[in-house]
Amino acid sequence: MKKVLLIRYGEIALKGQNRKYFEDTLKNNVAARLKNYKDVHIRKGQARIEVHFENSNMDELIDCIRDVFGIAYISKALVVESNMENICAGADELYEAGKTFKIESRRGDKAFAFTSPEISARVGGYILKKHREAKVDVHTPEQIIEIEVRDIAYIYSQSIKGRAGLPTSTSGKGVLLLSGGIDSPVAGYMMASRGMSLRAVYFHSSPYTSIEAKQKVIDLAKKLDGFAPGLVLYVVPFTELQESMIEHCDVKYLTILMRRYMMRIAEKIAYQCRSGALITGESLGQVASQTVESIGATNAVCTLPVLRPLIGMDKLQIIEIAKDIGTFETSILPYEDCCTLFSPKHPQTKPKIENVETQEAKVADVAQGLIMKAVSEAEVIEF
Repeated sequence: MKKVLLIRYGEIALKGQNRKYFEDTLKNNVAARLKNYKDVHIRKGQARIEVHFENSNMDELIDCIRDVFGIAYISKALVVESNMENICAGADELYEAGKTFKIESRRGDKAFAFTSPEISARVGGYILKKHREAKVDVHTPEQIIEIEVRDIAYIYSQSIKGRAGLPTSTSGKGVLLLSGGIDSPVAGYMMASRGMSLRAVYFHSSPYTSIEAKQKVIDLAKKLDGFAPGLVLYVVPFTELQESMIEHCDVKYLTILMRRYMMRIAEKIAYQCRSGALITGESLGQVASQTVESIGATNAVCTLPVLRPLIGMDKLQIIEIAKDIGTFETSILPYEDCCTLFSPKHPQTKPKIENVETQEAKVADVAQGLIMKAVSEAEVIEF
């Protein structure tokens, strides 16, 4: 019997006239993940994608595609000709001896001689007859065997949950302000799950921040690239601008001033790489720069929309996602970023725009040149 992987999607099925675009993008993204498997053939079916193969290991294929956004479930299926003899034999091959079971059938081909309930009854009877210890349980079965009869029949029992969401690149590009902390990688992941391709900006203040701190961010970016391939990391030198602020500005405004200049730099990079939004890992009230007033002060320097997918989440919720996507252990490595190192002891938590602008005026004569220099000297890392 031939084996095939059935990829089913959730939200894509709700799309209207543009549904084909999302389906085609998902198919292409799956194909890109499986490009090294020369025996693989991918085709679109009705409300799903089918992965056909000859000799490749099925579990290896699943491992390659299970993190592709847009996939709700992956099922290991047998493909047989649409006749009861083959359908019964296929279901029997999947039946796990000793377990209570239930047969669920769907007859897509109305020319098939048996209705959906009749298919289930006949296949169930076949298994009961062949396995004397077998028992049917229609309410809480230990195993469900599903049968779909179309031009051919698909039989499967095990479905692996995917990441769901929307296929990468269907929602444009966003620039993520990526630090070495827990929150920003999760924010990038969440926007990638909504179909965004990612670019990331990391602000490096050598010699104050270490090579290990930079490598930590590179490792986090590589993790995110595993979910949204094509990520590009910009490592921006931030030392001169930071030193200028430390020398001339009121220290309690330092955090908000740094954030505003980071947003300006990130936005310039966003325009360069044709991205439509900035993404941050801010969670309301978590730290001084994440009060309503502070967020308003940083927003004031942006013309692009700023997406904050974590804004209503608490730290425990964010940590749970970080652990799930494999970034948590890297994020907690003890290498501090430029914001942490230069965070004032008593930061301004409710800044007024006019006061912030007064502080910025103290470095205005050099700031624009340093911004342009930081953008032009950014190190670009592709994965």
